[in-house]
Amino acid sequence: MGLILKQIFAFIKLLNSDTGNISLAMGMTCGFILGMTPTLSLHSLFIFLILFFFRIQIGAALVMAFFFKFIAYLLDPIFHSVGSKILEMESLAPIFTKLYNMPLIPYTRFNNSVVMGSAVVTFILSPFVYLLSQYLISKYRVVVLARLKNTTLWKAVEATKFYQWYYKYDQYKWN
Repeated sequence: MGLILKQIFAFIKLLNSDTGNISLAMGMTCGFILGMTPTLSLHSLFIFLILFFFRIQIGAALVMAFFFKFIAYLLDPIFHSVGSKILEMESLAPIFTKLYNMPLIPYTRFNNSVVMGSAVVTFILSPFVYLLSQYLISKYRVVVLARLKNTTLWKAVEATKFYQWYYKYDQYKWN
């Protein structure tokens, strides 16, 4: 539980920083895919590789994956129905047979209706999640953060010695 709290605080710090919207939105989108699809499959490993090889915020991905896992359990009946419709299509049966006989493809667990449905739904929705998260991040930084910094409570916190010490520590730590 301590790891997820650390990631949540790091995510809030990223939202309040000047970090680029693109890497944060990509992290949120990867977290959406990781959270909505079952964990033990080959495409989840592929998403983790994307996280490690590109400049994507891993903390944002982990926080979003944590929260979307709870939503995914509620959406499992929908994923099952979408996946079973795709798997029962007669026109795709020869393709699925060939895919199942390939060396690595069965590890994607595409023959499971929930895995197939969740993968199809999340990969279709992921561009929209990316655009929505990028829009929400920019609006959060313009509206919410600006209002928060103008409150008397925030100004009182900024005036404390602890905040000034932490601000100096944070500057030295990253430079």
